[in-house]
Amino acid sequence: MAPLPTGAVIGCLGTGQLGRMLALAAAPLGYRVHAFGPATAGPLLQVTDLRTVAAYNDQEALAAFADVVDVVTYEFENVPASTAAFLSERVPVRPGPRLLDMSQDRLVEKRFAQSCGARTAPYMGVYTRDDLRHAVAELGVPSVLKTRRFGYDGKGQVVLRSADPEALDAAWARLRGVPCILEGFVDFAFEASVVVARGLDGDVRPFPLVENVHRNHILWQTHAPARVDPEVRRRAERIAVAMAETVELVGVMAVEFFVEPDGTVRVNELAPRTHNSGHWTQDGCATCQFAQQVRAITGLPLGPVDVLHPTVMTNLLGDDLADLPTHIADPACRVHLYGKGEVRAGRKMGHINRRVG
Repeated sequence: MAPLPTGAVIGCLGTGQLGRMLALAAAPLGYRVHAFGPATAGPLLQVTDLRTVAAYNDQEALAAFADVVDVVTYEFENVPASTAAFLSERVPVRPGPRLLDMSQDRLVEKRFAQSCGARTAPYMGVYTRDDLRHAVAELGVPSVLKTRRFGYDGKGQVVLRSADPEALDAAWARLRGVPCILEGFVDFAFEASVVVARGLDGDVRPFPLVENVHRNHILWQTHAPARVDPEVRRRAERIAVAMAETVELVGVMAVEFFVEPDGTVRVNELAPRTHNSGHWTQDGCATCQFAQQVRAITGLPLGPVDVLHPTVMTNLLGDDLADLPTHIADPACRVHLYGKGEVRAGRKMGHINRRVG
């Protein structure tokens, strides 16, 4: 299948910073991005004049959107899977609705990972208070109770450190009694991730495994490549490739891992899109993850994923913006801001990539 021609339009569901960086990467390759979402302001909307402001379940607006774009992708995974399915009947949606739907349910996600030969944390589905008590009896504490859907950056989860019935009732009430998953605690050495791309021609290219450091459940730093035994890196990358091939990915996805002290890797979560831990590729890799996303979904050949130099990506969270002049003055740093106006604690305002070594 021939690549989309120069001047084709990429439809993007969502208007956040990942969409913004997608649009900035699409322009040098000759493509434009048309934003779709309910927001009237957002990082993506600052860099494109093509937009549809509508709810994700507005089928009339979705049909009109499909008529003016050549391919559709998304920049966050909480877009309703039904939206992607509706659009896929009218225009190519990449990655497809199956991966989007799977990534929205932690229980389905775990089962998929295991079907690809990957290890995960031990887990059990939880639907009632009695289920929770039974799951804790099986998996023990500490453990983590998570909603099956709609959780990110530490939201929608509670760490259980006691099997006391009152503590379990409080955790269940805090998550409002929605379907959940209980995950056994993993004694990991560090968290890691692999961003992997698969093109329309089936070519699969994983970016190197990276090491992630979180603060208050929010990604703070990514060290690329991960400072780890090469066999551990290869093991994680093989898992990411297997998952991309199994789901017949066209686009980019991220696989998050726990790496244990003995080198065991366990899949934690999936993201059917570009990922915060892949931002280092903008300055430290031969092809950045956003250009790779554009290449994959438009049918262009994938770019090389060679590391140009080791890089540390640091998120600028909330008041971290106060240090911006120092970062800008540092010749080893490259600054990427998202154009967000309101500064809030923990809000991702931008990131810096620092060349190391």
